[in-house]
Amino acid sequence: MKNFVYDIPTKVYFGKDQIQSLSELVKNLGKKLLIVYGGGSIKKNGIYDSVLEQLKKTGGEWFELSGIEPNPRITTVKKGIQLCKEKKIDGVLAVGGGSVIDCSKVICAGAYYNGDPWNLVMNPSLIENALPLIAIPTMAATGSEMDHIAVITNEDTDEKIGTRHPLLRPIASILDPTYTFSVSPYQSAAGVADIMSHIMESYFSKEPGLILENVAIGLLKTCMDSGLKVLEDPEDYEARANLMWVSCWAINDFLKLGRPVAWSVHPIEHQLSAVYDITHGVGLAILTPHWMEYVLNENTVDIFEGFFRKLWDWQDKELDSYELVHKGIEELNKFYAKLNLPMTLHELDIDSSQFSAMAKKAEKQVQQGFVPLSESDIVKIYEASL
Repeated sequence: MKNFVYDIPTKVYFGKDQIQSLSELVKNLGKKLLIVYGGGSIKKNGIYDSVLEQLKKTGGEWFELSGIEPNPRITTVKKGIQLCKEKKIDGVLAVGGGSVIDCSKVICAGAYYNGDPWNLVMNPSLIENALPLIAIPTMAATGSEMDHIAVITNEDTDEKIGTRHPLLRPIASILDPTYTFSVSPYQSAAGVADIMSHIMESYFSKEPGLILENVAIGLLKTCMDSGLKVLEDPEDYEARANLMWVSCWAINDFLKLGRPVAWSVHPIEHQLSAVYDITHGVGLAILTPHWMEYVLNENTVDIFEGFFRKLWDWQDKELDSYELVHKGIEELNKFYAKLNLPMTLHELDIDSSQFSAMAKKAEKQVQQGFVPLSESDIVKIYEASL
């Protein structure tokens, strides 16, 4: 395990009715607040009203940016930045899923930047300051409420890029599991797949770290178990709470401490959702098993074997390592099927016409991955996923 420094400044208010903490949090930001949210579901389920009730106690002003896309666009980020500069915003409140929070992060950084905000996505070292951000997630998936990453799409270039900087991490997040009760079964399942992918991407490192491996397996089992319970009963509070908390710990850097590795499946999927605007978690569920099959070799088989033995609690010594891994991947696919997620890209009306172009862009981001992949390697993974 390599040296590391761990510092998570996000203050988390977890549980039912924690929205009551919002007014005091906002008072500490200043007088002018920008509220960022998506398509309006928070107005239907009552979350919007609860937020406004708290804001009215602050005596400050607030402005709104709504309509954030599921794969947030840089054009929308620019609108938010313009609002921040025109209204002299003191802080940002993101209410919604990971896309809303990601969009808000780059808005916060862009408020102090005079150039094209896409530069901040491509080169986060340009970020020198950022407005304070409070996040109120309404689904369990990306974990953006406790990490320093933002994924933004440039529709002009068909690129979807993740940027990261310590200043992008929210100063506080309010996590109320009841706010996720109204999330549809499909989106809940996609969120489970997204959380699972975050954990697995961090697990597959060639740097040993037994404590982190075991924590990852525990988080993964909790996620899978709670995910199935949520599909059976959308208002199962304990299951929703477990998913919401696992979502944070899957990606708040803890699992990567001392075990650095560049993620592989995420950059490959980002190109899919940039071009076809599909749900991110669904793309990850389709690609991950095929990535596993493709990178399975004499250098990785032992790591995969250990992973699946722990995940499925297998003690079977009769199968050789490769047979066991293939069986483990098959079981993973069966779990995704239990989530009622699409199992192929064909089901999403995706064909092979854009594979080479997408793979060329993804190749730049996976050279330091668990197994480095070329453009042709990535094309083969796409093709296997059709």
